[in-house]
Parts: sequence; structure tokens; C-alpha cells
Amino acid sequence: MSAARDVPFGAVRGDRVCGWLEQTRSEVLARDGVVATSQPLAAQAGLDILKRGGNAFDAAVAAAAVTNVVEPASAGIGGDLFVLAWLASERRLIALNASGRAPSGATAHHLARRGFSDRMPMHGIDAATVPGVVDGWDVLLRHAGSMEFAAVLEPAALLAERGFAVSERIRSDWIRGAPVLALDAHSSRVYLPGGAPPPPYAVFRNPDLARTLRILQQHGKDAFYEGEIAEAIVARSTSLGGTMSLEDLAATRATWETPLSTRYRGHDLYEMPPSTQGFAALQMMNILEAAQARFGVSLAELGPRSPQYWHLLTFADLHRHNADPGFAEVPIARLISKDYAAHLCTRIDPHRATPAAQSPAATGGTVYLCSADRWGNMVSFIYSIYDDFGAGITIPGYGFVLNNRGALFSLDPNSPNVIAPGKRPFHTLLPGFVLRDGLPLLAFGLMGGSQQAQGHAQILVDVIDLEANLQAASDAARFNHSQETQVLALESRLHALVGAQLQAMGHSVEAANGERMGGFQGIRLHPGGVYAAASDHRKDGLAAGW
Repeated sequence: MSAARDVPFGAVRGDRVCGWLEQTRSEVLARDGVVATSQPLAAQAGLDILKRGGNAFDAAVAAAAVTNVVEPASAGIGGDLFVLAWLASERRLIALNASGRAPSGATAHHLARRGFSDRMPMHGIDAATVPGVVDGWDVLLRHAGSMEFAAVLEPAALLAERGFAVSERIRSDWIRGAPVLALDAHSSRVYLPGGAPPPPYAVFRNPDLARTLRILQQHGKDAFYEGEIAEAIVARSTSLGGTMSLEDLAATRATWETPLSTRYRGHDLYEMPPSTQGFAALQMMNILEAAQARFGVSLAELGPRSPQYWHLLTFADLHRHNADPGFAEVPIARLISKDYAAHLCTRIDPHRATPAAQSPAATGGTVYLCSADRWGNMVSFIYSIYDDFGAGITIPGYGFVLNNRGALFSLDPNSPNVIAPGKRPFHTLLPGFVLRDGLPLLAFGLMGGSQQAQGHAQILVDVIDLEANLQAASDAARFNHSQETQVLALESRLHALVGAQLQAMGHSVEAANGERMGGFQGIRLHPGGVYAAASDHRKDGLAAGW
């Protein structure tokens, strides 16, 4: 018997018995709790926490910690996180921004002296911002959880010690990140055993990361921001010419935010405010609403087999105004207003492509997960180290890599996103949430750089306009429109269906696989207290409930 191969084996997909025949599997239905993640071991860890009496917040942190172990290219304690969550005890939606800030010495002048005068480096210590994840976990558990690090980090610590089997999907991310890992001796030692990414089915262990998790279990977040882990981070930064200091780490604080919202067909849609691109997702939904009225069409009537349906979905203005609102004025009220959407609609030709304003491409590895419990809490949770293996810089003896989110700063002094000490960079990370009649309906999200805002809009249209169930919405073909290259990438079957017509309408079209389409997870609350959960086949997704 041969090992897993990177080529198709020649079969065609079988049919379901009922519903949409292309759907990969059924939604997971549960009443007492559910967790949906991009990796089965993470979902099971979260579910175990729920069964032990923990709530959705405890389960989300436990699942996230496991993804640090099993998806090391995508997320980890060297990165950032954002959360939108329904807090049942207070009957309200809360929003947490636990993204890191630029170190105190991170200035355009410093970067120029380091040889970067035109564009931020993509990798290395100068691309790293102060990690916010551990502080975010701590704040979330203290405010809304029922367990502490000792309990919720145990599944991840055990997996890091004992090892996990590497899947072909996770290995593909590992392979993309290998060239960056190879530039750092400590990263190579931890993540390239034998000098290469582990093969499929190999058992990968990370005892250094296990040690870090054990320290956090015993001493809490202070060990990361003021104790021995903080000292190791600063020592590594200093050795590489970076400017991260103990004061930078000690000053790290997650912030509670007011989520942005708009209304679409009786549903209240919520996203994170800047410095994320959440406003772009809401703007897209407003534009779609205005476009349908302006052109006298209905997305539901057009349907996803129509090229005009996809033509309308591709118009957006993703990055032009985004910045840390603590450093620059971001005209959010205007950007997500119905009037502004109607104005933007005047630029849409219903029959010809309208080029969007160019902006840098933002891609990279991310983990999105969601959880819900028997008390009615629902958590939409996303975190990332940005590119595959982030900055490619591993902290010696502690087994985790630093993020490279600082790569999304600008060095243009006229940009609202120009780098500055203590500033948060532009973020692609988006947890999504939907309320209806003031009550929670849907926690959802997906990973994939600038695909996230586009993906949110596509999923929302699937669910609201086309009335798809969550798993069908996840499985449906998606597009990724790059505002840097103006290329509209369509998954292969969608490209075969409407690619030629969209090309004729002036779009620059190419066929693509699921790698650029993100990995979706979602949980919907149905009447009677029934949760329906879905997870994406584009990654190793699993939804598990009880």
C-alpha cells in the first residue's frame, strides 16, 4: 500500500442521498455544545472541555492551544487573536482585540538603517510585532470563562509532548514555510527534523513548546510577558538586531472594542473595527444590497450558476482607509453607511468589470474556530502568526515562532498605516457574527488573508439569500479577487462554469484550487436550542458536538 500522494487517484466524487448532491457531509447537530475547527484534534480538545463542564470560552482557548501544536505554520502563541462572542449571562455581543503592537524601537528610520526603505520585510525579526495571543487567552478566560490555563492548556501540552500525526494538508503548509524556517537555525532544529518537513503520517513532537505550555499552566500569562519567556523573546530579538523590549511585552494589553454592524435582509451583521478589514465585509454587503435595488436584480434569482451573480460579488474597496484608529482617523461611519454603498454602486457597470483600487496582497496562515455551549454562549475566534511560520524566528528552548504581522505596515510616511512604536498594523483577521431580532444566530469565519472579507460576504449570501445550510455554504465554490493584481481566481469547477463569461465581461480570470479560498467554520443556532455546525473540506476541518 502506498503512502498519501499529491496527485488525484482518478475517481469522481460520489453522491449524497438527499439535498445538494455536491455537499461533502452533513452539518453536525447538537444541543449541549459544539466546536468547529480546522483540525480534528483541536475540535476534540474543545469538546472534551465542554463535556467536563467548561463553557464555550474555555473550549475555544483549549482548541486554539491545540492548533498551535498541530497547525504550527498557521497560528500560535507568538501571534495575534480577535474574538466576537455572545455572552449569554449579559445577553450581549463582546469584541476582543488581542493583536500585538510594533516594538518601541520600530520606526521607519530604524527600518531604513536595517536596509528597508521602500517596503517592510516579509520575514525576520523586523517583521515581528509583540505577541498578543497569551494575553488575549487570559483576558477572555478571566472575563467569560470558567477554567484556568492549568485545565484548558492540558490537551495541547500533552500533544506537544507525545506528538501528533502529520496530515497531507498540514504538510502542504509546512512545505511552503520550509524555506523561511531554513534561514533560522533554531527554527530548523524544531520544525525541520532531519532537514525537511515531516512526511505524511509522521509523528511530530515539540517538547520545547510543551515546556512553554507547562510554564503557562503553572505561572499564567505573567511568565510570557514579564518572566522567563519574555526574557527569552527579548534576548532573541536583540541578538537579531530587533528592538522588542521587556517593557514592550509588559505593556501588552488586549482591548475591548465596539463591533461594527450593518443590517442586511433582516439580519444584523457584525465585524471587528479597524485595524482589521471588518468594515470591508460590511461594505460589501451594503454594496450588494444597493446593487440589487439599483439594477433590479436578485442574487437569489440569479443564483450561483449565473456569471452576473459573481460579477456583482467581486466589487469592494478593501484596504485604502485601514489603520490603527489610535494613530489615524478612519472614517468608519461613512465607509459602512448605506449612502456610501449607494455611491460606490454608481461605479459598477452591471455588464463590465470595474477595477478596484490597487492594494497590497495579504495572504498567510491563520486558524479560525468557533464554539457554543449549553448556556447559550457562542464564540467566533480567529488567530494567526500571519505567513506560514510567521517571521520564521523561533524562540530557543520554547518552541514557538514569532509572527510577521508587522510586514503589513507601510513605510510610506503619508500612509495611515505607516509603522510607529506601539502601533497595531493592518490586520486581515476577521471573526464574524450575525444576530437576528437581537439574539445570536451565527458565529462564522474563515482564514486566508484578504479572502476573509470576500469570504464572509460569499458565505453570508449563501446562507441569507440562497438559504443554504452551513455545510453547503462551506462546500460551495468560492472566488478570491486580488486587488493587487486584479486577478479573479475561481475554484476549478466554478471556473469551468462561468470563467469564460466573466473573462468576456472584462475580468482577468484564472482557475485555482481551494488553497486561496480560506478554511471556513461556522455554528448556527436554530429554534429549540439546536446548534448546527460546519467545517471546511479545504482544510482538515471537523465539527464535533454532544
